[in-house]
Order: sequence, then structure tokens, then C-alpha cells
Amino acid sequence: MFSLGLVIVVVILALIFDYINGFHDTANAIATSVSTKALSPRNAILIAASLNFMGALSGTAVAATIGKSIVMPELVTPLVIIAALIGAIFWNLFTWYFGIPSSSSHALIGGLTGAVIAGFGAAQVNWQGFIKIFSGLLIAPVVGLIVGSLFMTVLFWMFRRSSPAKTNQGFRKLQILSACMASFAHGSNDAQKSMGIITMVLVGGGFLTTFNVPLWVKICCALAMAAGTAMGGWKIIRTMGGKIFRIEPINGFAADFTSSVVIYCASLMGAPVSTTHVVSSSIMGVGAAKRLKGVRWNIARQIVIAWFVTIPSAALVAMLFYKLISFFI
Repeated sequence: MFSLGLVIVVVILALIFDYINGFHDTANAIATSVSTKALSPRNAILIAASLNFMGALSGTAVAATIGKSIVMPELVTPLVIIAALIGAIFWNLFTWYFGIPSSSSHALIGGLTGAVIAGFGAAQVNWQGFIKIFSGLLIAPVVGLIVGSLFMTVLFWMFRRSSPAKTNQGFRKLQILSACMASFAHGSNDAQKSMGIITMVLVGGGFLTTFNVPLWVKICCALAMAAGTAMGGWKIIRTMGGKIFRIEPINGFAADFTSSVVIYCASLMGAPVSTTHVVSSSIMGVGAAKRLKGVRWNIARQIVIAWFVTIPSAALVAMLFYKLISFFI
């Protein structure tokens, strides 16, 4: 049994993580729409915040995966969760400061893994569950890359006889729809990760008898992510919206539509994916279909490096914080 005070600390940290995740990953849904001027920054953020909130309330399958797959129930101590969340929060803020579109999902999973290793040893990590989640995190961006490229190719073929100006004018309007889809999909996957963390602690502390996400947890996490989204993440928006390649409305629609479908399908299957990775890989795929040399592969390379660095970095920070907190307790 945990004290109510420790559980409250965990809940607050989880909501802070959700808030940071909101402004860190806002770019996932609105970067292309803002860069093509389909939406003003203000309207884009309002749409993203609202649809993120609705998406966060749409299900709990991802929360169940996070809550049951990496950490054994008997190892869910407040100290483990606190260290894991601090590791994830630190890495999110670090990458946000430098405008690097890294994965909040990778950061959280790395933090959980590092905290368990620091507290109980590597043998106590549920590696089978970790590999299952990690496989999904790796597969989803590849799917986004391939589907984005194929979808863009199909659109080019369909509108090959239409004038570029007329085509882009039509797709600029359609980008509003695709931004809504991307925002809803983002909320459906990312907000559930904090729901899983909070519910995990409530079960471990004896406040719940079964892993069933309470309504108040859903609402709190949805509100935290929506509030963070409303803050905006302009450094990452600049990277996602223009530094990978020069995005036109038809490209932005293709990237947003592709990523929203991939992410929401993952949410329905209970697979926690990196929305950042899926969106950025979709943009790369769309850009490659348009013109292979038009993609700024040096920027893309920096993003890919961040993908692989995030889990071990967040794990290391979580391990250090676990040892530091243990020293003072």
C-alpha cells in the first residue's frame, strides 16, 4: 500500500508529462497546415487542442498496454514511477529546447525501463512486453514512410492533368480536415500513456482492484494534453513544417492523412506508437515521392538519430534520479 501523498505526487508528475507532451507534440498535427497557410497558427492550435481532448477520451487500449506490459505489478512503486516520469520529462524538455522532434513515447518507455533496472535489476524488466512495444514503435514509422510515399504517388497520378495552383487551392481546404484527423489520432494514442501510468499506480497502491482507467483519470489527462497543445511548440513546428522539405498543400494533406490513419489504427489495436515518428516519416515519404533530392536528408538524419537515442537517454536519466531519490529517502 502506498501513501495517498505519494500517489498524488505521481498523478501530478504524470499530468505534467502529459502537458509537456501536448506542446512538445503539437507540431505532429498542425505543422504542415501552418507552413502551407491552410490554417493560421491561432486556429491551428485551437483545432489541435480541441481534437486532442476528444481523441484522449476515445479509448483506453493503449493505456492498458503501457500499464501491463513493461513493469510487473509488484514492482510498481511510487519511486519507480516518479523516476520514470522525471526521466521522460527531462528528455522531452531537452529535445524541445533544441527543436528536435523526438518521441514522448520512447522517453516514457525508456524512463520506465531505466527506473526498474535501477531499483530491481535488468532481470525484472518484462522484456517480452518491452520488445513487443518497441517493435510497434519501430514498425509504425516505416509504415508511415511507405504509405505516405504511395499515397502521394496516387494523388500525383489522380491530379496530373490539373493545374498546380487549382490543385493546391483545393487541398489547402482539405488540410483543415486532415489536421483535425491528425489531432484526434494524436490524442487517442499519446494521452493514454499517462492514463496507463496513473492507473498502474492506483492498482499498485490498492486504490483500484483491477486495471480499469477511472473517468476522472481520462478527463484529467485529456485536459492536461489539451492545455499543453494550446501552448504550442513552435521550435518543433518549424522543423516539421519546413526543414524536411518544402511542403505544398497537397503534400501536407497526404502526410497528415497518412499519419492519422496509421496512428489511429495503432490506438485501436492498443499499440503505443510515437506520433512524432509516424508524422515525420510520413512527411519524408511524401517528400521522397515528390522529389527524392528535395528532401533535406541531413535534417531527416538528425531526427532518425534522435529516435534511437531517446530510449537509452531517458533510461539513463531515470536511473540517475532513482539513485538520487533513494539516497535521500
